[in-house]
Amino acid sequence: MVVLGAVASCIDPLAALSMPVQAAMMEPDVIRYRKLDTGVKLEDVVEGEGPEAREGDLVQFNYVCRRANGYFVHSTVDQFSGESKPVTLPLGGKEMIRGLKDVLIGMKVGGKRRALIPPEVGYIDETLKPVPEEFGPRRSLLSHAKEPLVFEVQLLKVL
Repeated sequence: MVVLGAVASCIDPLAALSMPVQAAMMEPDVIRYRKLDTGVKLEDVVEGEGPEAREGDLVQFNYVCRRANGYFVHSTVDQFSGESKPVTLPLGGKEMIRGLKDVLIGMKVGGKRRALIPPEVGYIDETLKPVPEEFGPRRSLLSHAKEPLVFEVQLLKVL
């Protein structure tokens, strides 16, 4: 019996697998994430419509920032009331962290992206934005500046 099973699996290697595993293996590979030259990995969650953000534009956006292990750091949207305090920053110069700028460039208004930003293009300087106004979240963010951070970003306007 063992020999027959081994022979059958040599003839059809998928025969020994369950049906859901077979179906998953036969589906075409879907690329969910893109890795940019800066090391930023991003995923388009919602494509968005309207104008794309370009370098030099003034943009308004909401974001949620988490550590790579999923722990919450800061958000511009209050989870209880839904009230938002969007950030408005230029996509030029050196005011914004490089990784977030890379995420926003090419986004369309209404679009949402999720990105893993490595520390080399993150908060390498305490003056870089966006930084929470409140002391606790600001301290938490800057104390984890040497870690990769996950940003979920929604582009609201290109001004």
